[in-house]
Amino acid sequence: MRRCAGSTDVGTAVLLEGLRLIDHHCHGVVRHELDRPGFEALLSEAGAPPDGVTHFDTPLGLAVRRHCAPLLDLDPHPTPEQYLERRSALGVEEVTGRMLRAAGAQALLVDTGYRGDELLSPGQLGAAAGAAGREIVRLESVAEDLAGRGVDASQFLGRYAETLAAADAVAVKSIAAYRVGLDFNPRPPARAAVQAAVSAWMRRGAPYRLDDPTLVRALLWTAVELGRPIQFHVGYGDADIRLHRTNPSLLTDFLRAVPRRVPVLLLHCWPYQREASYLAAVLPHVYLDVGLALNYVGPSRAVAVLAEALEVTPFGKMLYSSDAFGLPELYHLGALGFRRALAELLDARITAGEWSATDARRLARMIGVENAARVYRLPTS
Repeated sequence: MRRCAGSTDVGTAVLLEGLRLIDHHCHGVVRHELDRPGFEALLSEAGAPPDGVTHFDTPLGLAVRRHCAPLLDLDPHPTPEQYLERRSALGVEEVTGRMLRAAGAQALLVDTGYRGDELLSPGQLGAAAGAAGREIVRLESVAEDLAGRGVDASQFLGRYAETLAAADAVAVKSIAAYRVGLDFNPRPPARAAVQAAVSAWMRRGAPYRLDDPTLVRALLWTAVELGRPIQFHVGYGDADIRLHRTNPSLLTDFLRAVPRRVPVLLLHCWPYQREASYLAAVLPHVYLDVGLALNYVGPSRAVAVLAEALEVTPFGKMLYSSDAFGLPELYHLGALGFRRALAELLDARITAGEWSATDARRLARMIGVENAARVYRLPTS
């Protein structure tokens, strides 16, 4: 089919290559050199591979060798041994800088709630990337930290609310999907029930893993009252989840109860990207991304996953995230996969004559930058 008028201007792919993204959900990267077992453990949600198996033989592992190797001055498709040898020779700081700068982000919103003391801080990460680094506070981690500091059970809720309010964070995040599933009671718990649950939880002693449904609800409703954007892990994750309990449709009654002034962001979503798309379509304060899914499904399926997520999602409701954790390669691959998948989708519509090139470029900037800037109240460049 012929292209519609105006589509011969700057191509969508070229535009996206130059677009400095806002990565609205990511994590720090390791500060230290990695041997092969350490590197492979960060290549998968499964951790270290079993004997006889390597995570280099996955869509993500092959993508590292294809797309990250040239950033280390290697030809595409080196052996894993050649890749890791070159990585070690360059050193962790040089590799981190190259990968993060290649991702082309203007802002990184960093969840510091998991192994944060082992990773680069938001400020350090931003400096390495040439981007602004801002923090996302994990609700469950704040509670666990307070318990570990010996806060009295009778003062716990008040101290928790004060700590959240004082945090210099652009958003909060819940991992309820991991701890209790998303099929929790959607209503705020009674104060007496919360107090009893706090006392019982703290009597269990360290380690203070917060997996009580009443307490999870209390944390969430405290966050709702605070009014900052709330992120939810949805769908694919490590073996700690029960996948059927991470379907975002289970959050429907909770989302209906949350005031419209509080943005709720559904992260990653695979294999429930269509359910998340429906929620974003019918509830005005719900947004989504397909985050880590694009890395793990590989380039050949990334377009399909993003297309499904965009089937009914208003274009003002889709955001970009990498969910990169530990390896700086995941920042580069996340951005690369997103840019390519979105460009292919947009260009297909231009070629079919459904959209103008002007509209496609405008929507690309919305999804990659402007939607996140609006939700989190960030400046853009």
